[in-house]
Amino acid sequence: MAWYDEAIFYHIYPLGLTGAPKENTYGEPEHRLNTLLPWIDHIKRIGCNAIYIGPLFESVGHGYETTDYKKLDSRLGDNQDLKNFVAECHQKDIKVIFDGVFNHTGRDFFAFKDIKEKREGSQYRDWYCNVNFGGNNEYNDGFCYDNWGGYNLLVKLNQRNPAVKDYICDVVRFWVSEFDVDGIRLDAADVLDFDFMKALRHVANEVKPEFWLMGEVIHGDYSRWVNEGTLHSVTNYQLHKALYSGNNDHNFFEIAHTVKRLYEMGSNNPNGFKLYNFVDNHDVERIYTKLNNKAHFTPVHILLYTLPGIPSLYYGSEFGIEGRKEKFSDASLRPALNLDDYKNALTDNSFTALVAALGRTRQQSKALSYGDYRELKLMNRQYAFSRNFEGESVVVTVNNDDSDFTMTLPAGNAAEYVGALSGQKVRVENGNICVNVKANSGEIWLPVTDQTADKLSNVTPVTLHVEDAAKTTVADTPAPQNSPSAPQTAKSEPAPAAEHSSSAEPAAKTPADTASAPTAAPAHEAVSEDFERGKIAGLQEAILAIMEKNGPVTDQMRRDVTNNVYHDSLVNWIKSFR
Repeated sequence: MAWYDEAIFYHIYPLGLTGAPKENTYGEPEHRLNTLLPWIDHIKRIGCNAIYIGPLFESVGHGYETTDYKKLDSRLGDNQDLKNFVAECHQKDIKVIFDGVFNHTGRDFFAFKDIKEKREGSQYRDWYCNVNFGGNNEYNDGFCYDNWGGYNLLVKLNQRNPAVKDYICDVVRFWVSEFDVDGIRLDAADVLDFDFMKALRHVANEVKPEFWLMGEVIHGDYSRWVNEGTLHSVTNYQLHKALYSGNNDHNFFEIAHTVKRLYEMGSNNPNGFKLYNFVDNHDVERIYTKLNNKAHFTPVHILLYTLPGIPSLYYGSEFGIEGRKEKFSDASLRPALNLDDYKNALTDNSFTALVAALGRTRQQSKALSYGDYRELKLMNRQYAFSRNFEGESVVVTVNNDDSDFTMTLPAGNAAEYVGALSGQKVRVENGNICVNVKANSGEIWLPVTDQTADKLSNVTPVTLHVEDAAKTTVADTPAPQNSPSAPQTAKSEPAPAAEHSSSAEPAAKTPADTASAPTAAPAHEAVSEDFERGKIAGLQEAILAIMEKNGPVTDQMRRDVTNNVYHDSLVNWIKSFR
């Protein structure tokens, strides 16, 4: 049992939250990171015990075009500020992981600048992939190179070069010795070299007990990345998609099928295959924006906190704020927020109260962190399962219908259960509990034992009130001065068309993404299932055709494509090809 097995993450995009300028002038440090110190107590109060923060290090724009891996971005402050931030988190028993952007650097990185200056004579010419001095690019460098996502602002590192591998491994060691960081989220892990990730795992095992490596991966067999030799966890984009569309479509079968497939992918072992679960992040639209029925915020988050995996909350979503993806900017997904505007959120905002109650419940039940998964009831609009660990059986019920629903479900050995959100108690009769699940809501039923009776005796009922959502729609509000927007390069260089976002949703939205009101009928209801299947098949064929042009296609590669039946993921896959 490691700290990350019981982690509840709070995800911060610091350049956005602090309202930093979108362009870095590389001037004197502005100590904006210090403004996040009061957030640590807030994060603790809502039940989170770990923070994923990044990108943090010197860059020219949105943070993913790294200039210096060993220097805090001057728009956020200096290295002492970052040391203090991590130390303050540790004092409050909160772990911290950084964003590790190791697939590519920015054009201002020392190795790339040396190539621009010395060309063929640069000792760093092999630090990047396919540098070709017979080509050119939009910057008129007189050479070309591989990049990430088609953006030459993001220059792809040659991770097979031993010098690059050694350099990045030393960066990880530096982050531990300098800042005492507890782990790293690897950006664009789905395109990182596997031997490179194995080297990082070796360093992780060396630098600190329980140092955690989590990778950004969208599609494919997650077990390729999550194993004893590479990473501890990856981003669970498959569940992310299922959670919002399964509720929007009143289709809990999609969620349960996804959970079952992922559970089997991890050999039906909840403790050896813990994925990083989320409902929104800095690359995708806010969950409150995505939901057709805003009351579904409750069942979505109950599932986030109780299904197998490690839950993560994106900053601001605990207040019910909105954020829509824009064509050329992710600024609305990464807003500047003032914590003083939400100082009474725990008592006045039922979204925040719900999230805090879920955090407390998760922390007091080992079964929700370590328990197995057993499906108990599955219908289009109702879903129940249990998590079982060392004699403790927690029962979870959710309902996305507009009417209450009564369930009779098998229970554990306790004589009585209590609802963690409602405080309602039910007796176990003939091995079952009979519970009423409120409309567009849910409950976590905890067994009452001699050890837990006092803890569970004074539950304050939590009910979501949609009108409590933060009134500001971030996407419709002018960005504050110094708020991040589209990526900017140094003034002498042209800007790319869009921000770095290796997990960004496609510009063409699905009906669930674009729905703006509960009364609007989803567009997909007018489209036949045959047509939907045809779209998926067409995307799969397109991916295989591109793969065949790029080289041999193995049976495993074909299986990865044909097993991926999610429209958004397939579109992102196609976009990832250059």
